Amino acid sequence: MENKVPFSTGPHMTSEEFRRHGYQIIDWIADYWERVEDFPVLSQVAPNEVRSQLPPLPPSAGESLERVFKDLENIILPGLTHWQSPNFFAYFPASCSAPSVLGELLCAGLGVQGMLWATSPACTELETHVLDWLVDMLDLPDKFKSTGSGGGVLQDYASSATLCALLAARERTTEGRSNRAGYQGKLVAYCSTQTHSSIEKAVRITGLGSDNLRLIEVNDNFAMLPDVLAAQIAKDRREGLVPCFVCATIGSTSSLAVDPVPEIGRICQQEGLWLHVDAAMAGSAAVCPEFQYLHQGLEYADSYCFNPHKWLLVNHDCDCFYVADKSALTNALAILPEYLKNVATEAGGVIDYRDWQIPLGRRFRSLKLWLTIRYYGIEGLQLHIRKHVGLAKLFTDLIEESDSFELAAPPFLNLVCFRHKGDDQTNQRILEKINKEGQIYLTHTKLNGQYVLRFCVGQIRTEEHHVRRAVDILERVAKC
Repeated sequence: MENKVPFSTGPHMTSEEFRRHGYQIIDWIADYWERVEDFPVLSQVAPNEVRSQLPPLPPSAGESLERVFKDLENIILPGLTHWQSPNFFAYFPASCSAPSVLGELLCAGLGVQGMLWATSPACTELETHVLDWLVDMLDLPDKFKSTGSGGGVLQDYASSATLCALLAARERTTEGRSNRAGYQGKLVAYCSTQTHSSIEKAVRITGLGSDNLRLIEVNDNFAMLPDVLAAQIAKDRREGLVPCFVCATIGSTSSLAVDPVPEIGRICQQEGLWLHVDAAMAGSAAVCPEFQYLHQGLEYADSYCFNPHKWLLVNHDCDCFYVADKSALTNALAILPEYLKNVATEAGGVIDYRDWQIPLGRRFRSLKLWLTIRYYGIEGLQLHIRKHVGLAKLFTDLIEESDSFELAAPPFLNLVCFRHKGDDQTNQRILEKINKEGQIYLTHTKLNGQYVLRFCVGQIRTEEHHVRRAVDILERVAKC
């Protein structure tokens, strides 16, 4: 039997070197997770401090990984904000479970380009299958399954899903003639004043323009008012404009507000508007039966997305984007140059996900989603969600007992919006001092014109004592 050809020639790593350094990196990551609580959560470096420590020119000869690891520890780590810290309560969770990281490693090691079914059939078919799993896990309408006219696809982030949804809406409304005189400058999109900023970016990119985005008022719970939406649509039609797209939110960024999707959906159905539902973080909660009511009204939705990389233990990037009618999406995005033509595509019996997204290329994202679901199972994912909801409830109770702080919006799931009973300047001072100390990290928003602090629970390692300590820190800083 002939000897195996060495893995490496020239400057490349040998197989043995790859194994040795690979084990070293896995050990480093595992050690990092164990000590991440010891670092200031918010990076304390000044602007350009990291770059000032890096050589101005790249090395002419290769360097040892030992030297690289030294710089990783001494230069890179101090310049990080530690999203995996149990004391990270800012923005939203950034899931990073061990099974998901191993899935990411497999994705990188296999180096698959999944733009077509033909370029790696398993890459496409695993993605389709896992996304069908999630329809059942989250109690989504069957119309989002691949077995019908719809289906799901993995995008990088919800912003990309929103853009694709708007492109599909434009395609359906104009029948592919959006640049003709009858539609130029007349297409209108709608969302609430609390909707994520990705909507405005999408209307700019698609050519609708910010002037044709209508921000609909919200109620006392920061949810969109359907009557105001209906009135605005009617007004735009009277003025000769063409309403085409509505984005409803299940869990807004500022306060986790939930729009009344059934009412909004009925309006969209009557008016012939595309309804996209963004459940970026809150959608993961529907893995628990007691939270599946969040998806009421999705029978009216043309598209839906949520991010497992926020709260379902999958590291980013990983957004699940579903459409009820895939033809509207592929009509907007499909282009088939000669060099991509192949027998499977021309036969029409396969999915080519390059037609479901903006870029041509795509990686094997479904591996990490698949590994995570198989490792935890539905029950493990439910325990994860319920634990964080319980910790947010604990924080809520402690704030309600406080003489210094008060709730600023109805707490929901894993997010609590609160503020000091003083003025905005007092709240801003408290936030800045806390984040400068680095023991915990919070961010803010504005609700009803007031400066509001946000406390979001979602990191894997966060326990009850971290929440109680956060409240103790808040109380101490408030008295300074």
